[in-house]
Amino acid sequence: MENRFSFETFIQKKPLYYKKIDHQRVHKAYAMLKPEICQPLTIHIVGTNGKGSTGRIMATLLHEAGKRVGHFSSPHILKFNERIWIEGEDISNEALEKAHAKLYTILGQAMSESLSYFEYTTLLAFVAMQELDVMILEAGLGGEFDATNVCSKALSVITPIGLDHQDFLGDTIESIARTKLNSMEKEVVLALQSYPEVYAVADGVAQEKNATVHRVEREVSNELLSITEALGWADYLYENAKLALKALDILALPYRLEDLRKVVLFGRFYPLLENVIIDVGHNLLAAKRVVKALKKKYNEKKVVLVYNALDDKDYKSILLEFKPIIKRVEIIPIETRRAVNQSDLKKVLDGLNIAYTYYTQLNQEDEYFVFGSFYLVEAFLNKIEHNIKDK
Repeated sequence: MENRFSFETFIQKKPLYYKKIDHQRVHKAYAMLKPEICQPLTIHIVGTNGKGSTGRIMATLLHEAGKRVGHFSSPHILKFNERIWIEGEDISNEALEKAHAKLYTILGQAMSESLSYFEYTTLLAFVAMQELDVMILEAGLGGEFDATNVCSKALSVITPIGLDHQDFLGDTIESIARTKLNSMEKEVVLALQSYPEVYAVADGVAQEKNATVHRVEREVSNELLSITEALGWADYLYENAKLALKALDILALPYRLEDLRKVVLFGRFYPLLENVIIDVGHNLLAAKRVVKALKKKYNEKKVVLVYNALDDKDYKSILLEFKPIIKRVEIIPIETRRAVNQSDLKKVLDGLNIAYTYYTQLNQEDEYFVFGSFYLVEAFLNKIEHNIKDK
């Protein structure tokens, strides 16, 4: 394939976000692709928080149990290859190019170029994972109209639903939940929810679609809890593991509980350094969960919050949630047009009487919590790498 058609060159020309998307376009493209590929047993993950970790837990357990499994997630932190995880590893550049060549040939130039970044890369994952036993798809935004919802699925896995992306999904829990839950088909497993409205919406949609809803129970699984605590996982990661196991049980897929110790959840309450935890959470529901985890981990000790926000996030409420447990905020610039105006962020910090500065480097006296988005974690990792190289 000529360089101008290489995957990296091709995908970099596509904008990451569109104000308006033709929701039928990806269905037309999938209709062209479907006869040319096989589809593994498919698990579709939808929700506001916990999609990535729930998917990776399922994928790792299945991989360790001998199943050929792939996990499509988004966005990535450092490299696109992170989005397509196949049989225990991020997809290679060679495999990416091979899948791109096949997809581009099937769809043709006009269709390939008309698809959005997420639409094209979703179909690319279908091509890359067609020979596997199980394909785990993480919805990007919403559910019903998400590109990942073009194919049939054996099970819909619904993680906790909260307020996020209101510009696209609606400004109430009910409207957001309906958009996400409309993606269900026949079998659904529903995580424990913070908002009771979600249960009512799920039952209503299931009745309309003649689907079966399986709920994760509130009873504590002591064996699972002992493993996740030994791994240093936050409570919300225990809940995500519980959801993942329930999903595998419903599908009668094999796993060994002990293999949880082999799961790597990079960016999910992840201990990067002795005094640094990174988390790609970026909304209020995520903030509530990590604040609870930080209180449990550090007791009365306060942390330094390395932070920035996207302009569609309720950063005032997020910072208010963090305020009781932080010494100060250290702002780190992020490279995206969606970054909040820094003067607006500073006004909110001043209004909340939260001390702040700009991040420069770590010191050994403080505990750091890096939170705000994939963009923020990427910026922090790059900053750390540069500091190390400078030394």
